[in-house]
Amino acid sequence: MPRPKVILIVDDDTDDIELFCLAVSEIDKTIECTSARTGEEAMQLLRKNLLRKPDYIFLDLNMPRMNGKQCLKLLKTDPEFSHIPVIIYSTSKLPEEYEETKQLGAVQFLTKPTKHTDLKKAITFVLEEKWELMKELES
Repeated sequence: MPRPKVILIVDDDTDDIELFCLAVSEIDKTIECTSARTGEEAMQLLRKNLLRKPDYIFLDLNMPRMNGKQCLKLLKTDPEFSHIPVIIYSTSKLPEEYEETKQLGAVQFLTKPTKHTDLKKAITFVLEEKWELMKELES
């Protein structure tokens, strides 16, 4: 039996974390959804092995102290975590944010959906690694 997947969401908005983890549990109750409120907290959790290495990391851009780009740089330069797919999860729709985070190593950029069903679709596409289908949600 395969081990259950782990998703780490890094976001300073607790409502966004709750909605995200609710969507994950509605998709698959076996997935462990863990969270950190800042990039610093996420790196501490990962480095101290306080959680099993996540299969996917959803990372907000606009957070206090260590923002999403700074956290992404740390993740992608650390051999222990560089293989973990990072999905930027932000309210931003700026093409330059998309380009910069892709260059830094993010596998996808997801503008936070306004509809719960769209969030569930996006998470499902990530779990199936159907990155190309996520672009359809942006339109």
